[in-house]
Amino acid sequence: MFETKYIKVLGLILTVVILNILVLSPGFFGVEIGGSAFSTAFGVTLLFASALVLIYGCYYFLFKKPEAVPIKEIKTHEDYVEALSHYRRIRMLEDDVTLALSQLDRIRKKRDTLLDVLNQRFDSTELSYKKFASVTLEVEKLFYLNIRSILNRLSVFDETEFESVMNQKNARFSTELLQERRTVYSEYLTFIKSSLATNEEIMLKLDKLLLEISRLDSFEPGDIENMPCMQEIDSLIKQTKLYKN
Repeated sequence: MFETKYIKVLGLILTVVILNILVLSPGFFGVEIGGSAFSTAFGVTLLFASALVLIYGCYYFLFKKPEAVPIKEIKTHEDYVEALSHYRRIRMLEDDVTLALSQLDRIRKKRDTLLDVLNQRFDSTELSYKKFASVTLEVEKLFYLNIRSILNRLSVFDETEFESVMNQKNARFSTELLQERRTVYSEYLTFIKSSLATNEEIMLKLDKLLLEISRLDSFEPGDIENMPCMQEIDSLIKQTKLYKN
């Protein structure tokens, strides 16, 4: 994410430099500062405009806070990354958001690795392939459901109010009211951490599945459901769906 920002800034700088070289070089457009009045005015204006573009571009790519992506519009992996990145600025949740972004990167790699192994071991028309691929995609769907749930909580999290509520010296409200509000915010944090823990468990199950597939030389379709990791994954999916509902 951050590397992309710097690449964009570098691209902007190179574009501006190349444009100035083309316009001001005698071998190209030949605009000369110190020549005719028009040429001088044009050259100075170009340099001034270039400076403004660079200043604004650096601010936009490096310092401007990204706007939150509406959760209902989130569809792709990149959408989830962009949506989560918006909440890096929340100091007390920075570690959790960083972990969630790391999980997004890892789940994609694990999914791709698992599907690559399946393509090497089975034909895509085989029942074994379809069963393994189906459970992989189902687990991935569950993973993104957890991320979406986290985003729902983050979208209504008020950092300023949280700090005010957690301030032990806040004497404007009764102790009972402050305690209730602290309980509410504690539930926010607990839910986020629980969802992250579930996603870690999901990725562990995928690692186990990948290991078991790589160990065995052959599969009977009826044996797949009896594999320990498949039973664990099925149990996790059912438990999480029940909890979410």
